[in-house]
Amino acid sequence: MRLRALLDTDALGLRLLGGEDELDRTVRGVMTTDLKDPSRYLSGGELVLTGLAWRHDAADSEPFVRILAGAGVTALAAGEAELGDVPADLIQACVRHRLPLFGVNESVAFATITEHVVRQVSGERAGDLAAVVDRHRRMMTSGPAGGGPDVVLDLLGSDLDLRAWVLSPTGRPIAGSKLAGAALPADVCAKLAAEHLAAARTGRRGPHRVTVGTTTYSLFPVPSSGRSTGASRDVRETVLSDWLLAVEADAGDWPEERLDLLQGVTQLISVERERRDAARTVRRRLAQEVLELVQTGAAPAEIAARLRVAAPVLLPGLGAAPHWQVVVARVEWDGGDIEGGPVAQALLEEILVNPLATGPEHSDRIAVAHTGEEAIALLALPAVSTEHDGSESGLLADTLLEAVRAPLTAGLNDDGRLTLGVSAAVHSAEGLRGALEEARHARRVAAARPGRVCAAGHQELASHVLLLPFVPDDVRRAFTARLLDPLRDYDRRHRAELIPTLEAFLDCDGSWTRCAARLHLHVNTLRYRVGRIEQLTSRDLSRLEDKLDFFLALRMS
Repeated sequence: MRLRALLDTDALGLRLLGGEDELDRTVRGVMTTDLKDPSRYLSGGELVLTGLAWRHDAADSEPFVRILAGAGVTALAAGEAELGDVPADLIQACVRHRLPLFGVNESVAFATITEHVVRQVSGERAGDLAAVVDRHRRMMTSGPAGGGPDVVLDLLGSDLDLRAWVLSPTGRPIAGSKLAGAALPADVCAKLAAEHLAAARTGRRGPHRVTVGTTTYSLFPVPSSGRSTGASRDVRETVLSDWLLAVEADAGDWPEERLDLLQGVTQLISVERERRDAARTVRRRLAQEVLELVQTGAAPAEIAARLRVAAPVLLPGLGAAPHWQVVVARVEWDGGDIEGGPVAQALLEEILVNPLATGPEHSDRIAVAHTGEEAIALLALPAVSTEHDGSESGLLADTLLEAVRAPLTAGLNDDGRLTLGVSAAVHSAEGLRGALEEARHARRVAAARPGRVCAAGHQELASHVLLLPFVPDDVRRAFTARLLDPLRDYDRRHRAELIPTLEAFLDCDGSWTRCAARLHLHVNTLRYRVGRIEQLTSRDLSRLEDKLDFFLALRMS
């Protein structure tokens, strides 16, 4: 609303004392204060009401008005009940700073002015925002997206002064309004996501109110737009994949009109969510095709050809052939009446994204298929140096779930379980089948552990599980190739005889002098070769565990 409208409202008892040329200014809010410096509570656009208790003499007016003008206040209204007429020094200060000044008749309470302004401003904002949201919704449902969740959240910030964020089910920030400023701390995001998932599992209707520290948030579920939403649908089918809208406000006392408006905002965000999810279709199809070839025992050349097709999609702009890593996930619910594959697929597409990254586009290097009750992710990695086996550049199981464990545990409640297995990185089609079996075996290791959310990686298969007779041959081959292939490749290029040197070093129990004598080498040359072996494999031949791994790899090769 404008200052002119306030002045024309007789019931408010306002008398213009200065600023006739500024009456078209817009009022966005109202605040009552008698502080000498209220700047910390001002955001701009307010009508400030004051009883002048801050004024002890004429010198106080100038700094007070300067602070208001610097904060972008729209106008000042001074009560006449305390001093009678408004002091001339205050009028002069307002003229100098071009700040409109009103006198408030002593018969009019500040509460009357506040209620009138809030009612008018809220009505105008809600009506304007509702029209914008409706227009934006029509535009998005009939054509390309109109800017995504960020645009919608900016509307909430500019028109309703609401700080809001869109979060994934694990608490990863998807979008935030400009008014929100800095991103929410990671622990707050995790807390909000956990509370949302826990509420959804118990069937409570949103919005859910959560207090973190001294701040209250209202959590609005973002509904499924393109998926089935029939009454018979079990919440467990979507709870681990749906987004939420977190608003920094207590919606408990909101009128129905504002609640309806926020529900419309969530529907608008849902449309954008479905539009972005559609981009995953190609990556899912690629993963499904590669998986079928691997599991049916297709020729490595055929798998390699399919990988060459996938590489530009998953690693756009990179000409070098990538390495690949496989992650297997399984979501199981008590009773077994919910199909776990699609749930695990959507969940893997979420948790394989760096939780500190923003925006769904960061999932572009992930392709996830599902078969039966498990989901299988094909993760493309940028090409690594040929002098390393690539494992250090890949995903590590022990860090994969750190940031998402609490929210997922809340979503799984007491009747669900998530287990994951992570393979080592491989650089060829020949290694992909072994990587798949390695990831599956790692997931079985994770499943043997207690807890609702568990993961295991290829490192945990290195020294112990491989001694067990039931381990598949493909896992054995993958382990052997991971340790020895970098050495074989180096020998082939440089004729360095690292493999014979390794065998002799182990046969001599790590004795430098005996091994040098056996190989007819100087000890310094031997030390150079062993150092090269350790560099290529990221192992340490002074450690018993690494010596044992090399011994087993050589015996199984």
